Amino acid sequence: CLPANQERFANGKLVTVQFHPSAQVVMTAGHDRSVSLFQVKNFSLNPKIQSIYLESFPIYKAHFSVDGEQVIATGTHHSMFFVYDMMAGSIIPIPKVRGVEEKFLRNFELSPDGSFMLLIGTSGYLHLLSMKTKELISTMKVNGRCIASAFTPDSSKIYSYSKEGEVFIWDVRSRKCLHKFEDEGSLEGKCIAVSKNNQYIACGSSSGVVNLYTTDVCLKENRPKPVKAIMNLVTSATCVTFNPTTEILAVASRDTDEAVKLV
Repeated sequence: CLPANQERFANGKLVTVQFHPSAQVVMTAGHDRSVSLFQVKNFSLNPKIQSIYLESFPIYKAHFSVDGEQVIATGTHHSMFFVYDMMAGSIIPIPKVRGVEEKFLRNFELSPDGSFMLLIGTSGYLHLLSMKTKELISTMKVNGRCIASAFTPDSSKIYSYSKEGEVFIWDVRSRKCLHKFEDEGSLEGKCIAVSKNNQYIACGSSSGVVNLYTTDVCLKENRPKPVKAIMNLVTSATCVTFNPTTEILAVASRDTDEAVKLV
């Protein structure tokens, strides 16, 4: 296949490449302050649909909303974020979320049911926002510093992985911590993923080890044993993700070229 963004290569590092949830479209976004959409065609040129430019806003992360009608984009050094409404073709700045005292808003997750946006703050704070209004619903806090979070497929729970290697399990409705467990052998947490069938949790750490757990064990034990420890990466595991049928786990490191493994 030709490069997805053949018609418009980025002038800086790409931070996001994502398929649209329902259309034959792929989005790229990155440090050149732009979000671009391309139509995905079979083995032919992927025509560019459009690019939007966010002035003096190098993008840290961009993500399609669950209904595919919006793109949410956070910056590398900003406390605001942008919503691009694809139906209206308008760019909506969200300058300040009332109740969220953060110098930078970078990392976030969207719930699979489309209801919530979780902002991963500093000092262990997690801010749960309404996806509809982008207003704060509640704030939770982990011990230490939260590095990554993931919603369960039914959007009822959140797994938050701390830099110190602990995973906190939250109930979305009550915002209470249901349980916490230690990721075996983790010196520094980096990334976490929950499989689409809710059977497995994968935790990636700075050593490059990715531990695979079954969810039922994680909800009960404080020091669960991984079903498998994946040791193929030699640099930090910075990305873990399951395929939709939970048959393949992709693990990757951005610290070195071509560090992508499929398990």
